[in-house]
Amino acid sequence: MGPRLFSPFISNAMPLAAILLVAVCALPVGAASKNPFDQLKGYWSGAGTVTPINGKAEKVSCKVTYSVTGADVSQNIRCAGTDYKFNTASKLTYNAGKISGSWKENTYDAAGAVTGTASGETVHARISGDKFSGRMSISIKGGKAHSINIVQLDRKSGAYRPVANVSVRR
Repeated sequence: MGPRLFSPFISNAMPLAAILLVAVCALPVGAASKNPFDQLKGYWSGAGTVTPINGKAEKVSCKVTYSVTGADVSQNIRCAGTDYKFNTASKLTYNAGKISGSWKENTYDAAGAVTGTASGETVHARISGDKFSGRMSISIKGGKAHSINIVQLDRKSGAYRPVANVSVRR
């Protein structure tokens, strides 16, 4: 008697359950659908190290700003130490977990393209240009701090070497 009692209920509920399942699966999944750069908007400051090609690591203090308007992101990084400084501006577009755009370093007159991925609290980008090629990663820590790590590609050996490692806070 039990199976017959629930049969009409199940056959009537199945189409509704299928519709609900499709609707739930179509909903965006938290951070994966949200622009991770939104939590970086504003002004940040901190310190880190920069390692020139023919030099030893130098401590630097840094200022980083992000401007986010919809899918468009502008990132400016300015770092300076005793003997070394850099000033980089990136213009990026975020779209469904992918980033693309351009970068320009003003101190050393270098520029190029940026491609990569951004999801949740992590950004991974490839940086390419005529004077510099490498990778940048950003690790966000709860929207209150983040670190930026940049490595440079040695075109002769194919290996990456550390260039900058910076930690900033609001």
